Amino acid sequence: MRKVLLFSIVFLISLSNVFSQDTVYCYDRYELKKDMPVYYKQIRDRLVFPDAWGNSSIRSFKRWRKYARKLLKESLQAILPETHFGYRTIDMEQREGYRVEKIDFNISYDVRIPAYLLIPDGEGTFPALVVLHDHGAKFSIGKEKNVRPFHVPDSVLQESKDWVKKCYDGVYIGDFFASKGYVVLVIDALFWGERGRFEGENYNAQQALASNLFQLGMSWCGVITNDDIRSTDFLATLPFVDAGRIGAVGFSIGAHRAWMLSAASDRINTTAAICWMNTTEYLMTLANNQNKGYSAYSTILPGLRNHLDYPHVASIICPKPLLLFNGAKDKLFPLSGTWDAFGILRKVWDSQGVSDNLETRVWDTPHEFNREMQIEVLRFMDRHLKK
Repeated sequence: MRKVLLFSIVFLISLSNVFSQDTVYCYDRYELKKDMPVYYKQIRDRLVFPDAWGNSSIRSFKRWRKYARKLLKESLQAILPETHFGYRTIDMEQREGYRVEKIDFNISYDVRIPAYLLIPDGEGTFPALVVLHDHGAKFSIGKEKNVRPFHVPDSVLQESKDWVKKCYDGVYIGDFFASKGYVVLVIDALFWGERGRFEGENYNAQQALASNLFQLGMSWCGVITNDDIRSTDFLATLPFVDAGRIGAVGFSIGAHRAWMLSAASDRINTTAAICWMNTTEYLMTLANNQNKGYSAYSTILPGLRNHLDYPHVASIICPKPLLLFNGAKDKLFPLSGTWDAFGILRKVWDSQGVSDNLETRVWDTPHEFNREMQIEVLRFMDRHLKK
């Protein structure tokens, strides 16, 4: 009897020690809710981003920037071998004040990609913009979201017009900037337009693509970012482009592409990113689109969140000019997270004495890139690329 009693006391003490730990998960026939671990908040709260500027032990911003960029570029994973660009023009159309060329070039040794190249009329070198198309769960077109296509089937032209009306206030932003004196390059990102699926559009296929690239030692976001870097390198080689005056502009995932590109490459002088900036704290919730997979894979670099949050990556851009717009009615990006991210970025630019090079604004709009925003982006680009 005494042995039984002693065993019971020891068992109860042991049980008490187990349940006195700070965090204990008690299983109740499941561990996931809405495809998230039920303890995701604890995981999220342990992401302290030790390599962010201000958290890192590195006190020289120049040294920190070099180190953070190294982290970013390493997280892009395997890069396809480079080769000469082998640029050629396939088709051309003259428009008022500029011409549009349908081109292709080698983005790597393995891949040749299509693009639109818009060139202003006149002599001399011009400032240039890499314009980066959105996601939008619309894969049949890519570059045609930003440049009015020509010599294409009527169905493609109609899709393009409808998309531009929906997201860009009826304005082809590539044509808009070309008409204002900028060389403009717009490529198809992997999975869109002429770089899409042989079997046709399929929203669910994003998961398989991401998984297959992981199996090959790569990531979808890494491929997109590397392609954007290489396309900027290509743009800088063109004799009519001033390689010291190249900017990046993008909306939605195009915005994510824009600040990722600028963080990874100093070929980009000035960046405008519309409707993609937030923090992990607000994006990783049960209600946000980011936790559903699919499109999220186009913005995920494995392991990077253990080092840097989204605004910390964008901080690598400093001291270069950066414009960020978000919409107060944008359901994809919680407003509190937008303000937090803007605050993080403001501290960085302020700390380096270049406050005038950062412009952030929340518009009373949904997820869109409207005409008024476009005019403000043009003003920003002119200020920094045409001075």
